[in-house]
Amino acid sequence: MPSLGELVVPRRLGRDFRWLLASSWTSNLGDGIALSAAPLLIASLTSSPILVAAGAMMQFLPWLLFGLLAGSVADHHDRRRLVMLADALRAVVVLGLVGFLVTGHASVWMVLVAAFLYGTAEVFADTAGNTLLPMLVRPADLGVGNARLQTGYLVGNQLAGPPLGAFLFALGSFWPFLLQVVCVLLAVVLIARMGRTPIPARDAAGAAGPKPHPIRDGLRWLRGNPPVRTLVLIILVFNVTWAAPWSVLVLYATEHLHMGAVGFGALTTAAALGGLISTTSFGWLERHVSFSTLMRICLALEVLMHLGFALTTWSPVALALMFGFGAYAFVWGTISTTVRQRLVPLELQGRIAAVNMVGVFAGLVIGQLLGGVIAEAWGLTAPWWFAFAGSAVTLVLVWRSISHIAAAPPVVGVSATAEDTR
Repeated sequence: MPSLGELVVPRRLGRDFRWLLASSWTSNLGDGIALSAAPLLIASLTSSPILVAAGAMMQFLPWLLFGLLAGSVADHHDRRRLVMLADALRAVVVLGLVGFLVTGHASVWMVLVAAFLYGTAEVFADTAGNTLLPMLVRPADLGVGNARLQTGYLVGNQLAGPPLGAFLFALGSFWPFLLQVVCVLLAVVLIARMGRTPIPARDAAGAAGPKPHPIRDGLRWLRGNPPVRTLVLIILVFNVTWAAPWSVLVLYATEHLHMGAVGFGALTTAAALGGLISTTSFGWLERHVSFSTLMRICLALEVLMHLGFALTTWSPVALALMFGFGAYAFVWGTISTTVRQRLVPLELQGRIAAVNMVGVFAGLVIGQLLGGVIAEAWGLTAPWWFAFAGSAVTLVLVWRSISHIAAAPPVVGVSATAEDTR
Protein backbone atom coordinates (compact mmCIF):
# COMPACT_ATOMS: atom_id res chain seq x y z
CA MET A 1 0.00 0.00 0.00
CA PRO A 2 1.45 3.42 -0.91
CA SER A 3 2.37 5.79 1.91
CA LEU A 4 0.40 8.94 2.67
CA GLY A 5 3.19 11.05 1.20
CA GLU A 6 3.10 9.04 -2.03
CA LEU A 7 -0.67 9.51 -2.28
CA VAL A 8 -0.44 13.27 -1.74
CA VAL A 9 2.67 13.91 -3.83
CA PRO A 10 3.53 10.92 -6.05
CA ARG A 11 7.27 10.43 -6.43
CA ARG A 12 6.98 10.40 -10.22
CA LEU A 13 6.16 14.13 -10.16
CA GLY A 14 9.71 14.87 -9.09
CA ARG A 15 11.55 16.80 -6.40
CA ASP A 16 11.07 20.21 -8.00
CA PHE A 17 7.31 19.73 -8.06
CA ARG A 18 7.33 19.13 -4.30
CA TRP A 19 9.14 22.44 -3.74
CA LEU A 20 6.66 24.20 -6.06
CA LEU A 21 3.74 22.61 -4.21
CA ALA A 22 5.10 23.56 -0.78
CA SER A 23 5.66 27.15 -1.94
CA SER A 24 2.16 27.37 -3.43
CA TRP A 25 0.46 25.97 -0.33
CA THR A 26 2.37 28.36 1.94
CA SER A 27 1.58 31.38 -0.24
CA ASN A 28 -2.09 30.40 -0.37
CA LEU A 29 -2.25 30.29 3.41
CA GLY A 30 -0.93 33.87 3.54
CA ASP A 31 -3.47 34.99 0.94
CA GLY A 32 -6.25 33.25 2.85
CA ILE A 33 -5.29 35.10 6.02
CA ALA A 34 -5.57 38.41 4.15
CA LEU A 35 -8.84 37.34 2.53
CA SER A 36 -10.69 38.01 5.79
CA ALA A 37 -8.28 40.44 7.46
CA ALA A 38 -8.13 42.97 4.62
CA PRO A 39 -11.91 43.67 4.46
CA LEU A 40 -12.00 43.83 8.26
CA LEU A 41 -9.19 46.38 8.23
CA ILE A 42 -10.87 48.58 5.61
CA ALA A 43 -14.19 48.38 7.44
CA SER A 44 -12.45 49.45 10.66
CA LEU A 45 -11.08 52.55 8.91
CA THR A 46 -14.17 53.69 6.99
CA SER A 47 -17.93 53.20 6.86
CA SER A 48 -18.16 54.21 3.19
CA PRO A 49 -19.61 51.38 1.05
CA ILE A 50 -17.75 52.77 -1.95
CA LEU A 51 -14.37 52.53 -0.23
CA VAL A 52 -15.17 49.07 1.13
CA ALA A 53 -16.10 47.97 -2.40
CA ALA A 54 -12.91 49.57 -3.71
CA GLY A 55 -10.96 47.18 -1.51
CA ALA A 56 -12.54 44.26 -3.34
CA MET A 57 -11.89 46.00 -6.67
CA MET A 58 -8.15 45.88 -5.98
CA GLN A 59 -8.32 42.09 -6.34
CA PHE A 60 -9.02 42.16 -10.08
CA LEU A 61 -8.12 45.65 -11.35
CA PRO A 62 -4.37 44.84 -11.66
CA TRP A 63 -5.26 41.82 -13.80
CA LEU A 64 -7.16 43.99 -16.25
CA LEU A 65 -4.34 46.54 -16.36
CA PHE A 66 -1.23 44.35 -16.33
CA GLY A 67 -2.33 40.79 -17.09
CA LEU A 68 -1.19 40.66 -20.72
CA LEU A 69 2.10 42.39 -19.89
CA ALA A 70 2.74 39.89 -17.11
CA GLY A 71 2.21 37.03 -19.55
CA SER A 72 4.75 38.46 -21.98
CA VAL A 73 7.28 39.03 -19.20
CA ALA A 74 6.84 35.45 -17.96
CA ASP A 75 7.51 34.09 -21.45
CA HIS A 76 10.80 35.95 -21.81
CA HIS A 77 12.43 35.70 -18.39
CA ASP A 78 13.36 33.07 -15.84
CA ARG A 79 9.93 32.19 -14.46
CA ARG A 80 11.13 30.85 -11.14
CA ARG A 81 13.15 34.01 -10.46
CA LEU A 82 10.20 36.12 -11.55
CA VAL A 83 7.96 34.41 -8.96
CA MET A 84 10.61 34.93 -6.29
CA LEU A 85 11.00 38.64 -7.14
CA ALA A 86 7.25 39.30 -7.30
CA ASP A 87 6.63 37.48 -4.01
CA ALA A 88 9.46 39.41 -2.36
CA LEU A 89 7.86 42.67 -3.52
CA ARG A 90 4.52 41.49 -2.10
CA ALA A 91 6.20 40.90 1.25
CA VAL A 92 7.77 44.38 1.18
CA VAL A 93 4.39 46.01 0.48
CA VAL A 94 2.65 44.18 3.34
CA LEU A 95 5.58 44.80 5.69
CA GLY A 96 5.25 48.52 4.98
CA LEU A 97 1.56 48.32 5.81
CA VAL A 98 2.38 46.54 9.06
CA GLY A 99 4.70 49.38 9.98
CA PHE A 100 1.95 51.96 9.53
CA LEU A 101 -0.51 49.80 11.50
CA VAL A 102 1.89 49.33 14.40
CA THR A 103 2.58 53.08 14.62
CA GLY A 104 -1.11 53.96 14.24
CA HIS A 105 -0.63 56.02 11.06
CA ALA A 106 -2.60 53.81 8.65
CA SER A 107 -5.47 55.32 6.65
CA VAL A 108 -7.99 53.72 4.34
CA TRP A 109 -6.32 55.33 1.32
CA MET A 110 -2.99 53.89 2.36
CA VAL A 111 -4.56 50.43 2.64
CA LEU A 112 -6.11 50.75 -0.83
CA VAL A 113 -2.77 51.78 -2.34
CA ALA A 114 -1.08 48.84 -0.61
CA ALA A 115 -3.79 46.49 -1.91
CA PHE A 116 -3.26 47.75 -5.46
CA LEU A 117 0.53 47.37 -5.27
CA TYR A 118 0.17 43.93 -3.70
CA GLY A 119 -2.33 42.89 -6.37
CA THR A 120 -0.01 44.11 -9.14
CA ALA A 121 2.89 42.04 -7.83
CA GLU A 122 0.51 39.11 -7.45
CA VAL A 123 -0.40 39.31 -11.15
CA PHE A 124 3.24 38.74 -12.12
CA ALA A 125 3.76 36.07 -9.43
CA ASP A 126 0.65 34.09 -10.38
CA THR A 127 1.19 34.36 -14.13
CA ALA A 128 4.76 33.11 -13.91
CA GLY A 129 3.83 30.52 -11.28
CA ASN A 130 1.10 29.06 -13.48
CA THR A 131 3.67 28.32 -16.20
CA LEU A 132 6.04 26.31 -13.99
CA LEU A 133 4.07 23.06 -13.75
CA PRO A 134 4.31 22.14 -17.47
CA MET A 135 8.09 22.60 -17.16
CA LEU A 136 8.30 20.11 -14.28
CA VAL A 137 5.99 17.17 -15.03
CA ARG A 138 4.96 15.07 -17.99
CA PRO A 139 1.74 15.96 -19.86
CA ALA A 140 0.06 12.84 -18.46
CA ASP A 141 0.72 14.09 -14.91
CA LEU A 142 -0.55 17.65 -15.38
CA GLY A 143 -4.02 16.72 -14.11
CA VAL A 144 -2.76 15.30 -10.81
CA GLY A 145 -0.29 18.17 -10.42
CA ASN A 146 -2.99 20.81 -10.94
CA ALA A 147 -5.32 18.97 -8.56
CA ARG A 148 -2.69 19.04 -5.81
CA LEU A 149 -2.14 22.76 -6.35
CA GLN A 150 -5.91 23.31 -6.19
CA THR A 151 -6.04 21.37 -2.91
CA GLY A 152 -3.55 23.80 -1.40
CA TYR A 153 -5.68 26.70 -2.57
CA LEU A 154 -8.78 25.22 -0.98
CA VAL A 155 -7.18 24.37 2.34
CA GLY A 156 -5.06 27.49 2.74
CA ASN A 157 -7.00 30.18 0.91
CA GLN A 158 -10.57 29.08 1.59
CA LEU A 159 -10.67 26.95 4.75
CA ALA A 160 -7.75 27.59 7.11
CA GLY A 161 -6.62 31.10 6.17
CA PRO A 162 -9.80 33.21 6.55
CA PRO A 163 -10.77 32.13 10.09
CA LEU A 164 -7.12 32.43 11.18
CA GLY A 165 -6.96 35.92 9.70
CA ALA A 166 -10.15 37.00 11.47
CA PHE A 167 -8.92 35.58 14.78
CA LEU A 168 -5.56 37.36 14.52
CA PHE A 169 -7.26 40.62 13.54
CA ALA A 170 -9.25 40.47 16.77
CA LEU A 171 -5.93 40.32 18.66
CA GLY A 172 -4.51 43.31 16.79
CA SER A 173 -4.91 44.75 13.30
CA PHE A 174 -1.28 44.15 12.32
CA TRP A 175 -0.95 40.49 13.40
CA PRO A 176 -2.61 38.81 10.38
CA PHE A 177 -0.54 40.87 7.96
CA LEU A 178 2.67 40.14 9.82
CA LEU A 179 1.94 36.42 9.51
CA GLN A 180 1.13 36.96 5.84
CA VAL A 181 4.61 38.43 5.35
CA VAL A 182 6.13 35.34 6.98
CA CYS A 183 4.13 33.04 4.68
CA VAL A 184 5.08 34.91 1.51
CA LEU A 185 8.77 35.03 2.43
CA LEU A 186 8.72 31.32 3.28
CA ALA A 187 7.15 30.68 -0.14
CA VAL A 188 10.11 32.49 -1.72
CA VAL A 189 12.58 30.31 0.20
CA LEU A 190 10.76 27.12 -0.80
CA ILE A 191 10.54 27.89 -4.51
CA ALA A 192 14.21 28.90 -4.48
CA ARG A 193 15.00 25.24 -3.70
CA MET A 194 13.78 24.26 -7.15
CA GLY A 195 16.31 23.61 -9.86
CA ARG A 196 16.89 26.37 -12.38
CA THR A 197 14.23 26.59 -15.06
CA PRO A 198 15.17 27.49 -18.63
CA ILE A 199 14.10 30.78 -20.16
CA PRO A 200 11.57 29.57 -22.75
CA ALA A 201 11.93 32.32 -25.34
CA ARG A 202 14.12 35.28 -26.17
CA ASP A 203 13.62 37.76 -28.97
CA ALA A 204 16.64 37.87 -31.21
CA ALA A 205 18.45 41.16 -30.74
CA GLY A 206 19.20 42.99 -33.91
CA ALA A 207 17.35 40.51 -36.12
CA ALA A 208 16.39 41.72 -39.57
CA GLY A 209 12.80 42.66 -40.22
CA PRO A 210 10.16 44.14 -37.94
CA LYS A 211 10.61 43.84 -34.20
CA PRO A 212 8.50 41.14 -32.53
CA HIS A 213 5.41 42.10 -30.53
CA PRO A 214 5.15 39.42 -27.82
CA ILE A 215 1.62 40.25 -26.67
CA ARG A 216 0.31 40.53 -30.23
CA ASP A 217 2.05 37.26 -31.17
CA GLY A 218 0.33 35.49 -28.28
CA LEU A 219 -3.08 36.85 -29.27
CA ARG A 220 -2.45 35.86 -32.89
CA TRP A 221 -1.59 32.29 -31.84
CA LEU A 222 -4.73 32.12 -29.70
CA ARG A 223 -6.91 33.36 -32.56
CA GLY A 224 -5.50 30.62 -34.81
CA ASN A 225 -5.97 27.78 -32.29
CA PRO A 226 -9.70 26.87 -32.14
CA PRO A 227 -9.56 24.48 -29.13
CA VAL A 228 -7.77 26.90 -26.79
CA ARG A 229 -9.68 29.90 -28.14
CA THR A 230 -13.01 28.18 -27.48
CA LEU A 231 -11.89 27.13 -24.00
CA VAL A 232 -10.99 30.75 -23.12
CA LEU A 233 -14.37 31.96 -24.44
CA ILE A 234 -16.23 29.33 -22.40
CA ILE A 235 -14.42 30.46 -19.26
CA LEU A 236 -15.19 34.11 -20.01
CA VAL A 237 -18.93 33.57 -20.56
CA PHE A 238 -19.40 31.20 -17.64
CA ASN A 239 -17.65 33.69 -15.36
CA VAL A 240 -20.14 36.35 -16.45
CA THR A 241 -23.10 34.11 -15.64
CA TRP A 242 -21.50 32.87 -12.41
CA ALA A 243 -20.55 36.32 -11.10
CA ALA A 244 -24.03 37.81 -11.64
CA PRO A 245 -25.78 35.92 -8.79
CA TRP A 246 -22.64 35.71 -6.66
CA SER A 247 -22.40 39.49 -6.57
CA VAL A 248 -25.56 39.53 -4.41
CA LEU A 249 -25.02 36.18 -2.70
CA VAL A 250 -24.77 37.74 0.75
CA LEU A 251 -28.18 39.41 0.28
CA TYR A 252 -29.65 36.24 -1.25
CA ALA A 253 -28.47 34.19 1.75
CA THR A 254 -29.53 36.63 4.46
CA GLU A 255 -32.75 38.08 3.02
CA HIS A 256 -34.11 35.40 0.68
CA LEU A 257 -33.00 32.27 2.55
CA HIS A 258 -32.92 33.95 6.00
CA MET A 259 -29.66 32.17 6.87
CA GLY A 260 -27.99 35.05 8.70
CA ALA A 261 -24.30 35.92 8.64
CA VAL A 262 -23.24 32.51 9.95
CA GLY A 263 -25.30 30.78 7.28
CA PHE A 264 -23.70 32.90 4.58
CA GLY A 265 -20.28 31.83 5.82
CA ALA A 266 -21.47 28.22 5.82
CA LEU A 267 -22.27 28.49 2.10
CA THR A 268 -18.70 29.37 1.18
CA THR A 269 -17.37 26.70 3.54
CA ALA A 270 -19.62 24.09 1.91
CA ALA A 271 -18.23 25.00 -1.52
CA ALA A 272 -14.64 24.67 -0.25
CA LEU A 273 -15.38 21.27 1.31
CA GLY A 274 -16.92 20.02 -1.93
CA GLY A 275 -13.88 21.21 -3.84
CA LEU A 276 -11.50 19.56 -1.39
CA ILE A 277 -13.17 16.18 -1.88
CA SER A 278 -13.16 16.44 -5.67
CA THR A 279 -9.55 17.60 -6.02
CA THR A 280 -8.24 14.84 -3.75
CA SER A 281 -10.09 12.26 -5.87
CA PHE A 282 -9.16 13.81 -9.21
CA GLY A 283 -6.64 11.07 -10.01
CA TRP A 284 -9.39 8.44 -9.85
CA LEU A 285 -11.71 10.58 -12.00
CA GLU A 286 -9.01 11.12 -14.60
CA ARG A 287 -8.37 7.38 -14.89
CA HIS A 288 -12.05 6.38 -15.21
CA VAL A 289 -13.80 9.25 -17.03
CA SER A 290 -12.73 11.03 -20.20
CA PHE A 291 -11.98 14.74 -20.07
CA SER A 292 -14.69 15.53 -22.60
CA THR A 293 -17.31 13.75 -20.46
CA LEU A 294 -16.09 15.44 -17.29
CA MET A 295 -16.16 18.86 -18.96
CA ARG A 296 -19.74 18.35 -20.17
CA ILE A 297 -20.85 17.08 -16.75
CA CYS A 298 -19.29 20.06 -14.95
CA LEU A 299 -20.86 22.64 -17.26
CA ALA A 300 -24.25 20.89 -17.15
CA LEU A 301 -24.13 20.83 -13.35
CA GLU A 302 -23.38 24.57 -13.43
CA VAL A 303 -26.60 25.14 -15.38
CA LEU A 304 -28.60 22.99 -12.96
CA MET A 305 -27.06 24.68 -9.92
CA HIS A 306 -28.25 28.09 -11.12
CA LEU A 307 -31.74 26.66 -11.61
CA GLY A 308 -31.70 25.08 -8.16
CA PHE A 309 -30.77 28.35 -6.46
CA ALA A 310 -33.41 30.21 -8.44
CA LEU A 311 -36.12 27.81 -7.22
CA THR A 312 -35.18 26.97 -3.63
CA THR A 313 -36.24 28.82 -0.51
CA TRP A 314 -34.82 26.22 1.93
CA SER A 315 -31.32 26.72 3.34
CA PRO A 316 -30.38 22.99 3.57
CA VAL A 317 -30.97 22.69 -0.18
CA ALA A 318 -28.80 25.75 -0.76
CA LEU A 319 -26.00 24.22 1.33
CA ALA A 320 -26.22 20.95 -0.63
CA LEU A 321 -26.15 22.86 -3.92
CA MET A 322 -23.12 24.83 -2.78
CA PHE A 323 -21.29 21.65 -1.75
CA GLY A 324 -21.98 20.22 -5.20
CA PHE A 325 -20.85 23.46 -6.79
CA GLY A 326 -17.48 23.25 -5.06
CA ALA A 327 -17.10 19.61 -6.12
CA TYR A 328 -17.63 20.15 -9.84
CA ALA A 329 -16.21 23.69 -10.07
CA PHE A 330 -12.76 22.63 -8.92
CA VAL A 331 -12.84 19.59 -11.19
CA TRP A 332 -13.61 21.96 -14.06
CA GLY A 333 -10.83 24.33 -12.95
CA THR A 334 -8.31 21.49 -12.82
CA ILE A 335 -9.35 20.12 -16.21
CA SER A 336 -9.45 23.46 -18.03
CA THR A 337 -6.00 24.39 -16.70
CA THR A 338 -4.60 20.97 -17.58
CA VAL A 339 -6.01 21.01 -21.11
CA ARG A 340 -4.70 24.52 -21.74
CA GLN A 341 -1.23 23.61 -20.46
CA ARG A 342 -1.14 20.54 -22.70
CA LEU A 343 -2.15 22.45 -25.83
CA VAL A 344 -0.08 25.63 -25.47
CA PRO A 345 3.62 25.68 -26.48
CA LEU A 346 5.97 26.18 -23.58
CA GLU A 347 7.19 29.54 -24.87
CA LEU A 348 3.59 30.87 -24.94
CA GLN A 349 2.37 29.51 -21.60
CA GLY A 350 2.63 32.87 -19.83
CA ARG A 351 0.82 34.89 -22.48
CA ILE A 352 -2.03 32.46 -22.99
CA ALA A 353 -2.47 31.94 -19.24
CA ALA A 354 -2.58 35.72 -18.86
CA VAL A 355 -5.25 36.07 -21.58
CA ASN A 356 -7.24 33.41 -19.77
CA MET A 357 -6.97 35.25 -16.44
CA VAL A 358 -7.87 38.60 -18.01
CA GLY A 359 -10.97 36.86 -19.40
CA VAL A 360 -11.76 35.48 -15.96
CA PHE A 361 -11.61 38.85 -14.27
CA ALA A 362 -13.32 40.67 -17.13
CA GLY A 363 -16.14 38.15 -16.79
CA LEU A 364 -16.30 38.79 -13.06
CA VAL A 365 -16.53 42.55 -13.55
CA ILE A 366 -19.24 42.28 -16.21
CA GLY A 367 -21.18 39.67 -14.25
CA GLN A 368 -21.05 41.65 -11.00
CA LEU A 369 -22.34 44.77 -12.71
CA LEU A 370 -25.15 42.82 -14.40
CA GLY A 371 -26.03 40.98 -11.20
CA GLY A 372 -26.48 44.18 -9.22
CA VAL A 373 -28.63 45.80 -11.90
CA ILE A 374 -30.77 42.69 -12.41
CA ALA A 375 -31.31 42.15 -8.67
CA GLU A 376 -32.22 45.81 -8.18
CA ALA A 377 -34.81 45.67 -10.96
CA TRP A 378 -36.32 42.18 -10.59
CA GLY A 379 -35.36 40.79 -7.17
CA LEU A 380 -32.70 38.58 -5.58
CA THR A 381 -33.55 35.41 -7.52
CA ALA A 382 -33.48 37.16 -10.91
CA PRO A 383 -29.65 36.92 -11.27
CA TRP A 384 -29.92 33.14 -10.82
CA TRP A 385 -32.48 32.96 -13.63
CA PHE A 386 -30.18 35.08 -15.81
CA ALA A 387 -27.28 32.75 -15.00
CA PHE A 388 -29.38 29.67 -15.73
CA ALA A 389 -30.53 30.94 -19.13
CA GLY A 390 -27.13 32.31 -20.15
CA SER A 391 -25.15 29.22 -19.14
CA ALA A 392 -27.72 26.88 -20.72
CA VAL A 393 -27.55 28.66 -24.08
CA THR A 394 -23.75 28.73 -23.93
CA LEU A 395 -23.57 25.01 -23.14
CA VAL A 396 -25.77 24.16 -26.11
CA LEU A 397 -23.54 26.23 -28.41
CA VAL A 398 -20.25 24.66 -27.24
CA TRP A 399 -21.47 21.10 -26.60
CA ARG A 400 -19.90 19.64 -29.77
CA SER A 401 -16.76 21.76 -29.49
CA ILE A 402 -15.90 20.21 -26.14
CA SER A 403 -14.94 16.93 -27.83
CA HIS A 404 -12.49 18.78 -30.10
CA ILE A 405 -10.99 20.62 -27.12
CA ALA A 406 -10.43 17.47 -25.07
CA ALA A 407 -9.17 15.42 -28.04
CA ALA A 408 -6.71 18.00 -29.38
CA PRO A 409 -3.16 16.57 -29.38
CA PRO A 410 -0.74 18.00 -26.79
CA VAL A 411 2.18 20.11 -27.98
CA VAL A 412 5.47 18.35 -28.52
CA GLY A 413 8.34 19.10 -26.21
CA VAL A 414 6.74 19.57 -22.80
CA SER A 415 7.62 16.07 -21.63
CA ALA A 416 11.23 16.55 -22.69
CA THR A 417 11.42 19.69 -20.64
CA ALA A 418 9.95 17.89 -17.67
CA GLU A 419 12.58 15.18 -17.97
CA ASP A 420 15.37 17.75 -18.11
CA THR A 421 14.25 19.48 -14.91
CA ARG A 422 14.01 16.41 -12.71
